[in-house]
Amino acid sequence: MAKVVTLRLSEEEYERIAAAAKIEHRPISNFITSRVIKDIEESYYADPIEMAQIKADKNLIERLKIGHRESKEMKGKFIE
Repeated sequence: MAKVVTLRLSEEEYERIAAAAKIEHRPISNFITSRVIKDIEESYYADPIEMAQIKADKNLIERLKIGHRESKEMKGKFIE
């Protein structure tokens, strides 16, 4: 189910977003949603090529497994 979110923008921010949405022939809400989702995907997830490189690095995978196991066992030091 769709959710409604209130977003406070300055006049300048609104005008910039509205102009960009108009260029792409999209409503402002769709423009904002698509840009936020795109940013999340680019910032927080590895793309397929990157993931293939990670999976191909056997040394890295083994170190990640060790680190995961040790963290579950509460081994090591936590640095703040």
